[in-house]
Amino acid sequence: MILLVRRIAAVCALGAALAACGAPETPRTASRAAPPAPATPAPSRPPTLAPGPGGLTPVFHHGPRSDADKTVALTFDADMTADQGPRAAAGERFDHPQLITTLRTLKVPATVFMTGRWAEEYPAQARSIGRDPLFEVANHSYSHFAFTDDCYGLPTVTEERMRADVTRAYAAFRAAGVPDAKPYFRFPGGCYDRRALRALSGTGVTAVQWDVVGGDAFATDADAVARQVLDGVRPGSVVVLHCTRSAAPTTERAIRTIVPELRRQGFRFVKVSELIGSAPR
Repeated sequence: MILLVRRIAAVCALGAALAACGAPETPRTASRAAPPAPATPAPSRPPTLAPGPGGLTPVFHHGPRSDADKTVALTFDADMTADQGPRAAAGERFDHPQLITTLRTLKVPATVFMTGRWAEEYPAQARSIGRDPLFEVANHSYSHFAFTDDCYGLPTVTEERMRADVTRAYAAFRAAGVPDAKPYFRFPGGCYDRRALRALSGTGVTAVQWDVVGGDAFATDADAVARQVLDGVRPGSVVVLHCTRSAAPTTERAIRTIVPELRRQGFRFVKVSELIGSAPR
């Protein structure tokens, strides 16, 4: 009896051992680190020119004169001087929404040099222009006061206030909801000298002039404006026009002639940033 019990116990022990050996191993879940999130690319900085001698603010006039890529930049000054608020309140229009609509309809990229005072007066329009990828907003000072003496009768800003006038414009753009105003600055009236270039050194802006004057300021003949632009444009040109109904009422009509004719001649419309980006370094 004892022997039988021992045999049964031995058989049970053997069976248990075999079962244990044959039991599948509980799978283990491999511990893996979560893949790193893709890095968000840093926003590209708009192209600018290197400072001039002695760190002076650089000045840009036109892009490359290449017949292989006939580019032209139409620029529009949205002028409103700091002391013109009462005139706007009385009904004078310093904006030109129909011009912007025409540029959109014709799909024409453009750079709008805007004063801070204009952005304050027309924040919804400033925001709409600034958020439209067809356009870019650049700085035309806050006050539209001249940075030199004897500049088309404009009031002047003192040398000590020049830098602040530029930074105040950028603050006005942000307040209006313009998300990405470019580091390009156009002197009111296009008037500057070494003193003005020195005053703005270190701000990181490139001063943008032009090589084609549209002649639309206070003009009454749209055909004459169109002819002046068409006669002056060369590859790489920067054309200066205005986005101000009261001071440049014929601009929108002139654009409807200028744009199709330049396209017929093989020109491609670009923003100032593209012209500066293609300039020799």
